Amino acid sequence: MSIAWRTLGALRQVRTDACGIPLKPTWSLRELLSSYPSPSLSPVTFHRLHELSALIPPTEGTPEYDATKKQLDELVRLVEAVKLVGVDRPTDSAIPDGRVWAEDTGIPLAKEPLDEGIQGTKLLDYANRTLEGMYVVETDRER
Repeated sequence: MSIAWRTLGALRQVRTDACGIPLKPTWSLRELLSSYPSPSLSPVTFHRLHELSALIPPTEGTPEYDATKKQLDELVRLVEAVKLVGVDRPTDSAIPDGRVWAEDTGIPLAKEPLDEGIQGTKLLDYANRTLEGMYVVETDRER
């Protein structure tokens, strides 16, 4: 495997393999999120989240409380960072086509005719048990 140096972004050199794939990650989520504001949950919100989740919150001031609160704060930071991302919305109300296809190709949307074989109540003829035109399913449960 040959290793090459390639230039990415702002003239930062990154070691890559022969196919141009970086040998180490070029960025991290933590690095990205460090540039966003750090919101913090209030103790009331922290307790309310536990209550809504049917969980018993750890006692305030314990290492477990601090670790859990830090994790939740990071999740809130991630959500807030996602909210800040600008998304161009189409001017019409159509749902954009997110499929990855070559131009002028795609999934055939023409419906093929259904098999005109056995349909409807005629299928009941193949059931082991029926009662008044309905399938009967055995269960172990008593009423």
